[in-house]
Amino acid sequence: MEAITHVPQASTSPTAEALANGKHSKSASRKRVSVLGATGSVGRSTLDLIGRNPDMFEVVALTGNSNVDALAEQAVRHGARLAVVGDDRQYAALKARLAGTGVEAGAGVAALAEAAMRPADCVVAGIIGAAGLRPTLAAVSQGRRVALANKECLVMAGRMFMQAVRDAGTELVPVDSEHSAAFQAMAGSDPATIERIVLTASGGPFRTWSMEQLAHATPEEALCHPNWSMGRKITIDSATLMNKGLELIEAYHLFPIEPSRLDVVVHPQSIVHALVEFCDGSMLAQMANPDMRTPIALSLAWPARMAAPTKRLNLVELGQLSFEPPDESRFQALGLARQVMQRGGMAPAVLSAANEVAVEAFLTRRISFLQIAQLVAETLAMAEGRNLLAEADDLAAVLAVDGAARGLALNLLDRWSVAAAP
Repeated sequence: MEAITHVPQASTSPTAEALANGKHSKSASRKRVSVLGATGSVGRSTLDLIGRNPDMFEVVALTGNSNVDALAEQAVRHGARLAVVGDDRQYAALKARLAGTGVEAGAGVAALAEAAMRPADCVVAGIIGAAGLRPTLAAVSQGRRVALANKECLVMAGRMFMQAVRDAGTELVPVDSEHSAAFQAMAGSDPATIERIVLTASGGPFRTWSMEQLAHATPEEALCHPNWSMGRKITIDSATLMNKGLELIEAYHLFPIEPSRLDVVVHPQSIVHALVEFCDGSMLAQMANPDMRTPIALSLAWPARMAAPTKRLNLVELGQLSFEPPDESRFQALGLARQVMQRGGMAPAVLSAANEVAVEAFLTRRISFLQIAQLVAETLAMAEGRNLLAEADDLAAVLAVDGAARGLALNLLDRWSVAAAP
């Protein structure tokens, strides 16, 4: 199967169009915002910003996975019109918590899509994992701004997702700190003048660890990220460098650039978030202290900027910024992601699904840290043998491949458990 070819034309990139056009909601009245994944890390940071700027924003809908108490408290505090819990078994509990508040309650897959489609000026897509694909596509279908913080939309279904964005005329603004940084550095530039986009990686908690040390790394150690405060899954992905690999795939779909022009550099201080190199030899970098409220604020206010309560940079105090190449012999997940980006089709979706299974297995101590990448690699090989990597044309096909890949990964886990049994 041929690898995906990405044509570097500004007209084919909704993200580039947002940069060039600066299309945004009227600022005379409050912007209506819905937050998908409100109880997660991105959602909480978004609501912190909204709560600090009540004259700028009003909340339309909030969704969460299963934390009913947190979701109900957020909905009441921010005056949401609708609150939806993804776990439909929690509907009664949510409805009871919201009784008498005037906030409508909903639960389940259909209700998540309804929340995403409620009239709003901006939908923050912060649901983690494959579960975020369907509701984010629902938000895209409305043709409004989507602040994208869900990696899997582009990793699992990048070509289909971006076509849906184009078809609906949706304005897509990236929220990941690295993609937000590139988005800002590219602003107003002719895509033809861009030679390279470089995403930075902190290196995670194991940047200097040997292979022997990595073999014995515990979940607790992997969850101690040196710079960022994030959810458990993304923190483990940062430790394996899979997160950076997924971000490469995202960048390939977001920006008009070929895979060979995307790169990663390890930057332990996490101050520079991305660099864009131009044909004249100049390079622009976006810098900020590591705090997700910075890129979230940009996604809400673009093309303007809004105040964020983030720590200001003091370069003299920092003293120095350092950079080094990633070691793909120790962190093999990054190499796997590069390979599937070149492979195209549904290979990135299989990578993502297998990685979700592997991370959960590591967190529950079923496998070791180094076996995360091993499980992903073996799942990809099995999926290739079963002809699962061909391009999918619709959401049902994407989700079918996702489910099949998870099944393969789980079967491998079972085999490993049997083999390891005394």
